[in-house]
Amino acid sequence: MYATDECFPLAVSIFIADQLLNLRSEKAGKIFEFYFRKNTTFFIHLKTIIMQLNEKLIEALNDLIRINNDREAGYLKAIDQTDDADLKALFQRMREESITYIDQLNGILQDGGAESTHNTTIYGKLYRTWMDVKATFSGHDRHSILSACEYGEDATQRTYEDVLGSDISMPYSIRELIANQRRALRSAHDTVRTYRDLEKVVH
Repeated sequence: MYATDECFPLAVSIFIADQLLNLRSEKAGKIFEFYFRKNTTFFIHLKTIIMQLNEKLIEALNDLIRINNDREAGYLKAIDQTDDADLKALFQRMREESITYIDQLNGILQDGGAESTHNTTIYGKLYRTWMDVKATFSGHDRHSILSACEYGEDATQRTYEDVLGSDISMPYSIRELIANQRRALRSAHDTVRTYRDLEKVVH
């Protein structure tokens, strides 16, 4: 028996909408068809909820794009600040990683018919830490450059943790992509910290 408007309150609609967002499209499509045939209220509630959740997800993805844009720019500045070939190679690799992540995140937005924006972020302005990093390089010594980069990497990690720890519903494939980026960025953070700690020993 199909559900009717009378027996389908808003709270139930919200719960089902949230669950459907985490299903594969084919399975979700069958459930959509089942309920939409007989339940106008469910359709209206679901459409509104999905639009709102999509807006939050778009903002979150844009936050990740911003932090990677600033990370890429920060490492470009770091490359200019050192004459050491090993650091130049390391920083270039970090830049290329962020360029790849930006492309992946932009691909998700484009597939969903959304565009990157420069509006206020959900999670504060942590991404601007990388902009501060670009202005804090003191001289050309390895330790100060690496310390500044580690500071920026900390902000990157916090931004990813905020997105993954939020209550924003997102398809598993998107969550997995973000989690994989975070793991790789964590590895990059640890590499920068190791380089920095070695400079402490040297000095």
